[in-house]
Amino acid sequence: MSIKSLIINPGSTSTKIGVFEDEVMLYDQTLRHSTEEISQYASIIDQKDFRKDIIVNFLKDKGEDLNSFNVIVGRGGLLKPIPGGTYAVTDELLADLKTGVQGQHASNLGGILAREIGDEIGVPSFIVDPVVVDELTPVARISGMPELPRRSIFHALNQKAVARRYAKEQGVAYEDLNLIVIHMGGGVSVGAHQKGQIVDVNNILDGEGAFSPERAGTVPVGDLIKLCFSGKYDQKTLYKKICGNGGYNGYLGTNDARDVEKLAKEGDEKAQVVLDAFYYQLAKDAGAMAAVLCGKVDQIILTGGIAYSPLSRQKLEEHLGWIAPFTVYPGEDELLALTQGALRVMNGEEEAKKY
Repeated sequence: MSIKSLIINPGSTSTKIGVFEDEVMLYDQTLRHSTEEISQYASIIDQKDFRKDIIVNFLKDKGEDLNSFNVIVGRGGLLKPIPGGTYAVTDELLADLKTGVQGQHASNLGGILAREIGDEIGVPSFIVDPVVVDELTPVARISGMPELPRRSIFHALNQKAVARRYAKEQGVAYEDLNLIVIHMGGGVSVGAHQKGQIVDVNNILDGEGAFSPERAGTVPVGDLIKLCFSGKYDQKTLYKKICGNGGYNGYLGTNDARDVEKLAKEGDEKAQVVLDAFYYQLAKDAGAMAAVLCGKVDQIILTGGIAYSPLSRQKLEEHLGWIAPFTVYPGEDELLALTQGALRVMNGEEEAKKY
């Protein structure tokens, strides 16, 4: 018997939904919300009924019977640090999504909406590999400053999904492999996957690792402190320079990697240097992850939107090809990844984890 899933992935100004039968997507839709609509609500949680009505009405217009779904899956939000996996939306998990234990973000609504709709039709609700997945080893948490431990906040859903996809294609268990996964999008993350655990990865939220199209990554700390106390910037402005206006945006005024590559091809020397530096820094991060894995790396996987560019593989393979072979899974198929997480539980391949 096939399993029909409703997938809910809320963003700041849109809610993506997908309807799947097993792993086959029947259709998907991005339900967009105007600034005027969103601004009516004092907090993200206050948007819950508004977004739910839009989802339900869309499905009704498609002739979809809500009771035909076997499971509802939401994007996980800013919860407490947890190991990777598929989690049932329990009362405790629901409470932490509502209060925002690590901050308010639109993705918090994913689990809340999944639980409410699931309860109404009497089916289970799950979240899968939220951004707060934390499997760091004790030594990986040490930063050098006790007040500032390293944290694990990254593209956990896509990193785990492509790692499992590679393992399945090779006919081996994810838990038997050592992988380096490089996610390249608006933010970039490089993870060391050791026998099914991401034992080290850069914190993409607050700036760590290579710079990206929008984020500054690791910057000289002493000079950053001087900027903080220079009187030129308030906290909000300076944070925006690090997360939003850093990286490609800061150097070239665009966050579109395709534009940067085009400028470089047309002979723009600054664009060429910045482009080279992007892959140089990513390669350094991946080399560090190879050291974390003691050089025992089965495969290097490239993913994210920038992985669509053949240049990404070419540049990174020049630096890293001696470590391990490459596989490329471009893009970030979050709806399918959420579906697969739920199916592993529904089909009895693994047990749902408890928060």
